[in-house]
Amino acid sequence: MSDDEDSEEEEEPAVELGEGPDVEGAPLARVASRLTWGIEKSTVVDREGDVTIRTPDGPRELADVLAEVDLTYFQSRQEFTGAVRDAIGDGPVPTES
Repeated sequence: MSDDEDSEEEEEPAVELGEGPDVEGAPLARVASRLTWGIEKSTVVDREGDVTIRTPDGPRELADVLAEVDLTYFQSRQEFTGAVRDAIGDGPVPTES
């Protein structure tokens, strides 16, 4: 075995997952990664609108959040995530108790 193979096996995961309560909904970044940019808001709603995303106020359907967004076209992933974050706010996501 080479040194490279040994070091790969010994590496710890980048993020350690805990035993805490589940969080309902998908992270916004996961939804954004499934889309191709630029894209119309109506296309996002058609493809991902029924997905529940995590928000500081609890889980919400993406279509409901996008109804609060004035933009009709997102040129980039950053523009999309920024507009959604403006609509949902910023803060900790509640977990199931």
